[in-house]
Amino acid sequence: MPPQPRLAVTDGPTERAVPPRVPPQNTEPPPQAAPPGTVLPGPTARKRWNRAARASGFPLAVYGATLLLHLAMLAVMNPPGGPGVRDRLLSWDGQWFVAIARAGYSHDSAFTADGLSGGDLAFFPAYPFLVRAVHAMTGLDHRSAALVVSHLALTVALLCVHRLLLDLYGRRTARIALVLLACAQPMALVFLMAYSESLFLALASAALLAVHRRAWLTAGVLVLLAGLTRPVAVALVAALAVAVVLRLRGTGRMSWRPPAALVLASCGTPAYLVWVDRRTGRPGTWFAIQEAGWGTRWDNGATFVDFLVKTLTRGDGWVPVSTALLVLALLAGTMAAWCDEIWPPLAVYGTVIVITALGQSNFYHSKLRLLTIALVFLIPAARALARARTGTAVATLTAAALFGSWYGAYMLTTWRYAI
Repeated sequence: MPPQPRLAVTDGPTERAVPPRVPPQNTEPPPQAAPPGTVLPGPTARKRWNRAARASGFPLAVYGATLLLHLAMLAVMNPPGGPGVRDRLLSWDGQWFVAIARAGYSHDSAFTADGLSGGDLAFFPAYPFLVRAVHAMTGLDHRSAALVVSHLALTVALLCVHRLLLDLYGRRTARIALVLLACAQPMALVFLMAYSESLFLALASAALLAVHRRAWLTAGVLVLLAGLTRPVAVALVAALAVAVVLRLRGTGRMSWRPPAALVLASCGTPAYLVWVDRRTGRPGTWFAIQEAGWGTRWDNGATFVDFLVKTLTRGDGWVPVSTALLVLALLAGTMAAWCDEIWPPLAVYGTVIVITALGQSNFYHSKLRLLTIALVFLIPAARALARARTGTAVATLTAAALFGSWYGAYMLTTWRYAI
C-alpha cells in the first residue's frame, strides 16, 4: 500500500504533520422519485386564498371608487326637494322589478286608454327572483334587496371581466378596461341601480371566461341563466357557437360537451317567452307588450338611422345630439375592435349586443344604457391607453370617469324621460 500523503503545518518554530481532512459522508438515502401517476400536493388553502385576494384587489377597488364617484355625483346633481339618491336608484324600470319581486307576474296583459296592464311580463325573471330570494334570506325590504342584488352582481362582473381580460391582454389593459367599463361609460350608473344590466354582465362575463377556459357545460348553464335575465343573451349564444366552431377547426374532433353546452345555452330566453304565452293564452304576447308599451320592435335600424339624420342635421337639444355622437363613437370603437385582433367570441358577443340595441325602434335615450354591457368597444381604447405613458393614461381615465358619472347623473336627475 502506498504511503498516505501528509500535510505540513507550520506553527511557530516547529513543524508537525497532520492527516488530510475527509469531508463528512452523507448517510441519508437519496430522495425517491414519486411513482408515475402520483398527484403531488398543491398549494395550501392559505396560499390559494392569498392568491385569490391579490387577484381580486383591483376589481374591488374599482367597485369602491365607482360607488363613491357615482353616488357623489348623483348627490351633487340631485335637485333639492325631490326624490333622494336612493329613490333615484330605484326609479323607472326598477319599480317594475321591485313590484314583480313583491307580488309576482300578472296573469294577462291589455293595452287600454288608461295604459298598459300586464306590462310586467316584459321583464325577464332572473333579477326579480334574486331580489325575492335576498328579501327572504335577509329580511330586507324588496327595494333594498334589489340594490343589494345589483351591487353584488356588479362586483362579480368586475371580477370576471378583469380575469378574462388578464388572460387575453395582460394586467395593464385589463385594469384600464375595468375603469372604462364601470366609471367612464356615459350610463355606467345603471350598474348601481335596480336594473338587470349588472346581473346580465356578471353572467355574460362569467360565461365568456368559462368559454375561454373550455369549461363548456359551465358556460352553457351561465348563458341559460343570462337568457332568463335579458333577451340579448342571444349574443352569448352566438359567441358560444363561434367558440365551438373554432374548437372544432383547431382540433379536428369534437366531444359531446361543446354541442351540449350550445343546446343548453339556447333554452333560456325561449323558455320564458313560451311561459308568457302559456300564462296569457296568446302566442307572441311578449313581443306585443314590447311594442304596445315601449314602441319596441325590430326594424333593422331604420328608426335609429332616422334619429341620426334628423339629430345631426336639425337637432337642437344637447341630449339627442350627445347621444348620437356617443353612439357613433361606440360604433367606431366596435369596428376598431375587429381590426385589433380581438378574441372572436368576445367580438361576436359585443357586436351582436350593439346590433340588437340599434336595430330596434325603442327610445333613443335608452341606447347608451343598452350598450353598457357590450364590452367590445372598450378594448381598443384600453389597449391604446395601455401603450401610453402612465401620466397620460391616468389623466385620460380621470377625465373620462368624471364625464361618465356626470352624464349618468344628469340623465337620472334632470332628463325627464326614462333611461
